[in-house]
Amino acid sequence: MKDEMDAKALIEGMGAAARAASAELAFASAEVKKQALEAAADAILARAGEIITANGEDMAYGAEKGLSPAMMDRLMLDQSRIAAIAKGLRAVAAQRDPVGDVIAEWDMPSGLHIQRVRTPLGVIGVIYESRPNVTADAGALCLKSGNAVILRGGSESYHSSRAIHACLVDGLKAAGLPEDAIQLVPTRDRAAVAEMLRATEYLDVIVPRGGKGLVGLVQAEARVPVFAHLEGICHVYADGAADLEKARAVVLNAKTRRTGICGAMECLLIDRAFWDEHGGVLVEDLLKAGVEVRGMGDLLSIEGVTEAAADDYGREFLDMICAAKIVDGVDGAIAHIRRYGSQHTEAILTEDDAAAARFFERLDSAILMRNASTQFADGGEFGMGAEIGIATGKMHARGPVGAEQLTSFKYLVTGSGTVRS
Repeated sequence: MKDEMDAKALIEGMGAAARAASAELAFASAEVKKQALEAAADAILARAGEIITANGEDMAYGAEKGLSPAMMDRLMLDQSRIAAIAKGLRAVAAQRDPVGDVIAEWDMPSGLHIQRVRTPLGVIGVIYESRPNVTADAGALCLKSGNAVILRGGSESYHSSRAIHACLVDGLKAAGLPEDAIQLVPTRDRAAVAEMLRATEYLDVIVPRGGKGLVGLVQAEARVPVFAHLEGICHVYADGAADLEKARAVVLNAKTRRTGICGAMECLLIDRAFWDEHGGVLVEDLLKAGVEVRGMGDLLSIEGVTEAAADDYGREFLDMICAAKIVDGVDGAIAHIRRYGSQHTEAILTEDDAAAARFFERLDSAILMRNASTQFADGGEFGMGAEIGIATGKMHARGPVGAEQLTSFKYLVTGSGTVRS
């Protein structure tokens, strides 16, 4: 009971401080926010040694817990990844500030002039698992969009997140912004997560980033609105009119570039016409790259393919494992994705404009691609500098959630002594 009370008091205190900070951030100038992010990037590079030392503690903790190789890869930081974090902060800093944008404006016969203008959401809670770079991405995007943020990193990334957070605070101090604008929950206690999910008085939205267990818990228990995707069950469909070399390059990249991210291909769909012309070349490429391919029917004629279980379709492996299936044309692919997909990201490989148009029109995933790897399902690759997550719901934000998606709007209405008849 005492721990629960302590967690409640902790989150209430952080929430009140964040609410106060958000009031200042809402009208902070674009230049001041840019200055804070640039200074944070400088601090990341200057304190790279400290961050790597902290990450070493987390890697040891992760190994002791028996994290999978994919999860350990997500957790690990080295010089190149730290440089990428700093680069991401600078990319967000360089973006156009969305706050105050006039989305639309019009005049009414009554004499009123009306503007719809972007405004911050307020206070955002971000709950994430092992990837420590989320600390920087989320902090930067919330600051850019004029929102205060409370970050709760995973127990595995505890030390790394604290080291990165310290750099973000350095940036806030350098720009004269309130330090409470970016806060990190200073405990591994899971009671703090439960309190965040109930903190409707202080938090305006929750963004979970992590595995199905975390996201499912947040979606089920949160009283605060949630931006999230439950799983990244991404499909790549090789159409009968696919260019063979393009298809081979995309399929291999979509699965093997990084298997632990939500944009990794989890199921390969092969058109019967592609199979008849090219055989199992795409599957053979995956097998040669060390991917375990689980299939059925004709695919079992390929040496090395194992028989798929019923639950291998619609499964997020996040590993060097992939489901595969032969389908009858684009409509067969669409039917499969509708049944097993998670509305995250799907790709069609084809030179047939009509097939691509049908795929785009009849599927409703947040991201649809043509002749491109699903690994591009990322806010940075969409020109957003970074992302706070991928949202697959249909309310407000959808797809990569960047600074613009972390705003709402208000109406500014101007009259001249105007009265309603």
